[in-house]
Amino acid sequence: MRIPKPRQQVTNRLREMRIAAGLSQGDLAQNAGITRQALYAMEKDQYLPGTEVALQLARTLGASVEDLFSLHDGREILEAELPADHSGVLKSTRVKLARVGNRLVAKPVTELGDVLNYTVPADALILGTTSRRKRSVYVQLLKSQKDVESQIVVAGCDPAIYLAGEHVRQQAGKASVVGWNMASLAALRALKRGDVHVAGIHMRDPRSGEYNLPFLKKHLQGQPVTVVRFATWQEGLLLKEGNPKHVRSLDDLARHDVRMVNREKGAGARLLLDHLLSRHRIPTQIVRGYGTVASSQIGLGRYISEGKADVGIGAQAVAQLYNFDFIPLQEEWYDLVIPTAYVHSHPGMKIFLDTLVTRRFQQEIEALGGYDARESGKIIGEK
Repeated sequence: MRIPKPRQQVTNRLREMRIAAGLSQGDLAQNAGITRQALYAMEKDQYLPGTEVALQLARTLGASVEDLFSLHDGREILEAELPADHSGVLKSTRVKLARVGNRLVAKPVTELGDVLNYTVPADALILGTTSRRKRSVYVQLLKSQKDVESQIVVAGCDPAIYLAGEHVRQQAGKASVVGWNMASLAALRALKRGDVHVAGIHMRDPRSGEYNLPFLKKHLQGQPVTVVRFATWQEGLLLKEGNPKHVRSLDDLARHDVRMVNREKGAGARLLLDHLLSRHRIPTQIVRGYGTVASSQIGLGRYISEGKADVGIGAQAVAQLYNFDFIPLQEEWYDLVIPTAYVHSHPGMKIFLDTLVTRRFQQEIEALGGYDARESGKIIGEK
């Protein structure tokens, strides 16, 4: 929802800074030598303080005047909502934005991952919280609202989604794909909540051996969705080059001298590991490093490359990236789950899906290693 621009083009962070300092209105007013009514009016943007009062407020809060009141350049200010899985602590004001249904969702850029925090430009800056709804914030746009409307948010763990996004950008200019790294089950939950447009998943049902569709019946029952194949990949054991611990099979995870790194609960790799450990009758308690968790496939590879772990389960493409040895365990299907309404209504979705079937994209993703893109873009099912 649009909100009026502050009078005199000033961004007022007084209330935000007071709350962060743990002070009540009465405490701050008394310490700054003003009335509580005057402070209330300032926080409501009913008037701006003079220089002396502004300096006194800043000194009381241990901040600068510019921290409390600053001029902005007139760019649009909108009301957005932080995702439901947000940690509650804002480590950065830089956010990516997306219009998902009738909600404007703001994802802090720091939550996209270490590298992306420095490579992905923000769409907006958070100005402060609102009192309208939980997790509601005011944001100031750094790009046009039209560009934000064309963005597609894909939740999942396959880093190749960023490559797909670059192909979309080259074809469509302003249209773009934003990847939110999360485990398959978490991605489904984010889709169900309406935080994202697309969920990328690779989860094998241990009873039927079928991929992905059984989980949609369980977690998205009654929601019409279209399932599109992104790629097929090899999942296996990732080992440092030369395999110094001589790991040959999953049974070696029971050895006391082998340390592993795991993925979080709900990740496809974690589901595979638990299934195989059960089949091999290896208790998780004796697997050294079972509780050590990497929040992404790239993060898992980093653990091993830095010598913090000897082995982990991940995609062959990650093994090729880090020049690891690789022992295949099974072939997996990585599918994109899209609410059917977005397939037809989202301005950038057709461009995105058309990109997946281009030979140029398929050749490049296969060159990453471990991917089979022959079915990329194929509709697997509609539920």
